[in-house]
Amino acid sequence: MYAPPGVKTSKDFPIPDSMKAWVLENPGQLTLKDKKVPVPARAEVLVRIDAVAICATDLEIIYHGPPAMIEGGLPFNKNFTPGHEYMGTVVALGPGVDEYRIGQRVTVEIHAGCGQCKRCREGMYTSCHNYGLNYGDVNKGHRANGFTTDGGFCEYQVNHINTLVAIPDDMSDEEATLVVTAGTAMYGLTELGGLVAGESVVVTGPGPIGLLGVAVAKAMGAQPVILTGTRDNRLQIGKELGADHVINIRKVNDVVQAVKDLNGGKGVDYVVECSAAPNAVNEALKMVNRGGKVCLAAFPHGEAPVDIAHIVRNNIYIYGIRGEGKSATHRAEAFMKQKRFDATKIHTHTFPLDDLPTAIRYAKDRVEDAIKVVVKAKMDAAHKVAAE
Repeated sequence: MYAPPGVKTSKDFPIPDSMKAWVLENPGQLTLKDKKVPVPARAEVLVRIDAVAICATDLEIIYHGPPAMIEGGLPFNKNFTPGHEYMGTVVALGPGVDEYRIGQRVTVEIHAGCGQCKRCREGMYTSCHNYGLNYGDVNKGHRANGFTTDGGFCEYQVNHINTLVAIPDDMSDEEATLVVTAGTAMYGLTELGGLVAGESVVVTGPGPIGLLGVAVAKAMGAQPVILTGTRDNRLQIGKELGADHVINIRKVNDVVQAVKDLNGGKGVDYVVECSAAPNAVNEALKMVNRGGKVCLAAFPHGEAPVDIAHIVRNNIYIYGIRGEGKSATHRAEAFMKQKRFDATKIHTHTFPLDDLPTAIRYAKDRVEDAIKVVVKAKMDAAHKVAAE
């Protein structure tokens, strides 16, 4: 039985020596294998993974590789386990850890910066200068579970205490997996200035980050909040999460003018771009007023043309964000704990961990209009359960 020296465990949470883990082989090929249960070092804990949400970035990694970087290169055939939006229960404590207790429920951030580079010292640990350079040598400090180190499509994983966010008992496993998504939206709004109360905000793209971007912006007091997209059912979810107006871009001749019409004839203060559409950046630039700010939270597959002259002439600020830095996940969890918005509105499907390939197919192909698909380590049913 699992009993590494210097690691505190409890008989109430027995831990096996090995676990089931999905391993990425060739592009698009995942195989369920046995792996040794990892051992937490100083300032780390072992998390029993109870639920994992599938992110669009997981699909990029599984089918294409980047932005994962394993041993300095592509993640294929390196015994790598993807998955990063997970929550679970602390079951073992590494040396010196007293910030958390065994049996405590947590959700996790992806990035534990090295704590030594310039960006980490500024609190920008998602931009750690040692990103991807220390696979197999975690003593350097940097970890990005599911990107540069093993992730959450398995039964147990090690996390640095700085990546943990305690969650209340009345928060479901499924909702807890969405804290990171809300944290990304929170990070974007933080970088735009944070004080958005009474300010006008457009969110482009009603994917998971966009929908929770609406929820966070509204919870922070933005007015009006406008959501643009192409699917009426997702735009309706946006309304339920707080959007004052929604625009189906396929039903208007000019989405920029439609935004201005809803905002008293002028541009908005902020745009959070979550669609990754090729023309989205230029549209966002034209949606904001002079001196406005644009946050880019999604990345297109290819290069996108940008009207730089328009940016300069109108003193527009552009921010790119990576993940959920500057402790934004903690602030998002606080909003969710206070019931400021219902993140579960974007959770559509749940599958057992053993059926991960089916869950990924639902997420990738948007089967039954899947938005956020969750896999759980322990489920009685052998088939998917649609979220109510």
